[in-house]
Order: sequence, then structure tokens, then C-alpha cells
Amino acid sequence: MDSASFRKHALLTVAEMYAADKAAAAGGIPGETLMEAAGKGVTEAVAALGRPRPVAVLCGPGNNGGDGFVAARHLKQAGWPVRLALLGDRAALRGAAKLNAERWDGGVEALSPAVLEGAEVVVDALFGAGLAREIEGVARDTIAAIGDRPCIAVDVPSGVHGDTGAIMGIAPYARTTVTFFRRKPGHALLPGRIRCGDIRLVDIGIPASVLDAIAPQQAANASALWAADFPWPRLDQHKYSRGHAVISGGPQMTGAARLAARGAQRVGAGMVSVAAPVDNAVVYKVALEGAIVRGIRDTSSYAELIEDPRVTACLIGPGNGVSPMTREQALAALRARKAVVLDADALTVFEETRDLLFSSIAGPCLLTPHEGEFRRLFDAAGDKIARAREAARRSGAVVLLKGADTVIAAPDGRAVVNGNAPPELATAGAGDVLAGFAVGLAAQGMEMFDAACAAAWLHGAAAQEVGPGLIAEDLPGRLPSVLRALRLEVK
Repeated sequence: MDSASFRKHALLTVAEMYAADKAAAAGGIPGETLMEAAGKGVTEAVAALGRPRPVAVLCGPGNNGGDGFVAARHLKQAGWPVRLALLGDRAALRGAAKLNAERWDGGVEALSPAVLEGAEVVVDALFGAGLAREIEGVARDTIAAIGDRPCIAVDVPSGVHGDTGAIMGIAPYARTTVTFFRRKPGHALLPGRIRCGDIRLVDIGIPASVLDAIAPQQAANASALWAADFPWPRLDQHKYSRGHAVISGGPQMTGAARLAARGAQRVGAGMVSVAAPVDNAVVYKVALEGAIVRGIRDTSSYAELIEDPRVTACLIGPGNGVSPMTREQALAALRARKAVVLDADALTVFEETRDLLFSSIAGPCLLTPHEGEFRRLFDAAGDKIARAREAARRSGAVVLLKGADTVIAAPDGRAVVNGNAPPELATAGAGDVLAGFAVGLAAQGMEMFDAACAAAWLHGAAAQEVGPGLIAEDLPGRLPSVLRALRLEVK
């Protein structure tokens, strides 16, 4: 994974953002300069709404409120009728916030819902990402009164926790959230992400070099992170050198493995085989013209198949059933030290023997649970990034915790949040295709963390191309156009 791109797309925790501000100040950039740039960025976001009209600027007692004072000044100069309200005592402001409050030549009202009367636009500069308690009292009442007015949030919508995306009692639904230098995890994680609206990232003058010491370990998924390592076909390759993925097929829910196989084929695996129960093999043969279907009678015949040195990756789980055969195939694949993707039933089957699973992981392995499957295997607590990280550390595998805010975590602590999945992906079979993308990339030699990040991004991009009416069967067929666009981007 490209480290420079990782830092470019880093999601900074609240503590890391404080450290970035402090490092900028130590490097000779005054807080006043940063605040002026931040306030101008907010002004530009408000101006993008169109003609000047009455705007209420809600300021808090910290630097977020200082950004609001700067925005109010510039909006007033641009002809916007501004009404400003402050939570707390103006005399309690400190530093750059105090300086910009002194530069404001308009009235300052006490915060209350009344300040919103007549307002057609709201600037929410009450609380930033570092809020650590639930919003109460007049602040809560005022936020509730914002209603459906266009709201421009400063840093995060007030009430959204910057690290977790949790709602601290209440938070407005922003039209646009203006944040600075780098986004926060709370911008990417649900439910905070829904409250943020469009996110506008503003460069306020903090040099990227401050990240050298901070070394952030979480980022937003983007093709730039892994595109340089994507396994594009080469002229000197043949089908086996492009990877051979073996997908376990179940006896009844045969569609799941077939969807995964199509995904693995489309993402570039040179050979895809389905290891199917002998009695059901004909179903797979009819549906998968380009795949090899092997009839499997027991675990030993499966183990014999995957011991072929040309087999480079295995997927177990989709539609396999919660059965001894599923568990034994997963363990056989792990013993063979192939790249292994475990999904669906291959996770649930270890609910009572999780230690056996974790102790068996010795090579490249990806676990792809949804929330229910995750809870069956892990006791991790905290926000979604923290839980995925702990699961990866505990299991020794890369963990892809699915959802609209999918988190991919590696055992070394790196984590990526995928944000391009449209709501249409909430449909049966979509996860099977995702597992197929992942095993197809792993079969071609892509490092497992990169393969998981790429699979999640490609999955979302293909779904965006389909749009409304999407069914899982649509996804593999849309991948070629996504890959064409990606290759042009890389070049």
C-alpha cells in the first residue's frame, strides 16, 4: 500500500488533529492564520448556496466558535445579513477565537432558538470534533430548531463525535460540512457520516510534513492507496500465472458460490474452480461455463484439490452451510498456507470454536463478517474501527467488517474505511460477489490488506454504475468498465 497516498487520505483522530495544529504552531504558523483560512473556507461553502440571504451563525466557546466569527465577518462584508449568537460568555474566549470575536463589528446575541427566526441559512460553529459529552440545554434546543434549513457545519455537525461518528444526544443534518487539513473518522463512520452531508476539505496551511511524527494508522479508502499494486494482466502471463482461485460450493444455496466465482473471474483470476458436492456439481457446471467444477466427496478430496501448487487462493463460506464439512474445508485451506478468504457460513461455523480458528491462521487470511457474524466470533468493544482492529489483532487475519461504512483492518493496526458503497448494495448476494472479488485479487498475489481494500472499493464502484434496481448478479458484469476507468487513472 502506498504510504504517501495513505497519508493524503488519512483520517485523523481528534488527538492527532490537535497534534497537527500544535506542530503547525511550533513550525511558525500562528493559530490566527489557521483560523482565518478556516473561516474563509466556511464563507465559500455558504456562498456556494447562491444569493445572499439571512444567515444565522451559531458560535461555541472554543476555536470552532472562532471560525464562526471569521465566517460571519466575511459573510457580512459580502452582503449577507448576519445574525450571530454565542454560547457562553464572550469574555471567556481565548487566543485566536478571542481575537476574531474582537474583529467582529456586529451584534452578539446569547444562543437561543430565537436567533434562527428569519434565518434562511445556518452556520453551525458550536462544537467541533472533540466534543466528549452529550449536548444539553439551550444548545440542544437551538440545534433542534435548525430543522430543514440549509446548514453549513464547521469541522463536524455539532454533536457528531469526531473519532467514532456517534451522535452525542443530537446533531443537525448539514448540507455541507467544512473540515480542515484532513478528515476525521467521524466523517466516514455511521451515523455521523449521514449528518455531514457533502464534505468540503479545506487546506488552511498546515504542512503535510506534520504527519511524519503523527503517523496516522487510519485512512479513507481510495484507489490511490492500492492501484500501484493492482495485478493488471501482462503479455507474458498465462491463465495459471494469473492465479487459480478455488471456491467451495454448497449443497443447497448454490447461487452464493456462483456469484463469488463470477466475481473472481471478472476481477482477473486466470483460473477459477468450484469445489462442489458430487451430487450438486451439475448445477455449477451448467451455470459456470468458464470455471472448472470439481466434485468433492469429503474433506480429503478437497484437501487434495487445493494442494495443487497452481492453486493460489481459496474461498470458503458463501452458501456452504454451517456444517462439519465447511469447518474442515476452512481448516484444510489454512493448513495448506494458501491465501484464504472466509465468509458467511465459514465464520459462523466457528462460533463455538473461535480459538481453533484463530490458532489455525498462519498465512494470508481475510475474514469478511457482517455485524451479526462479527459478534459471533469477537467480543471487541468500541467504535467500528476499534472493533475491527481488535478483531484483526486477535485473529491474526485481515478483517473486513461489512456495512455502509465497511472497515478493513490489518493485524498491524492499519485501518481503512470504505465510503463509496451506495444503499442499493443492501441486497442478497452482494456480499458473495465481494468475497469473489477479494479471493480473485488474492489469487493473483495481491497482498491481503490491499486486496480487501481494492475489493471493497471496486464493489462500491460497480454498484454505483448499476444504480437503482441493482441485484447482485449485475455487479460482476459492471466491473470491466470500472477497471477500464481505473487503468486510465493509474496511467
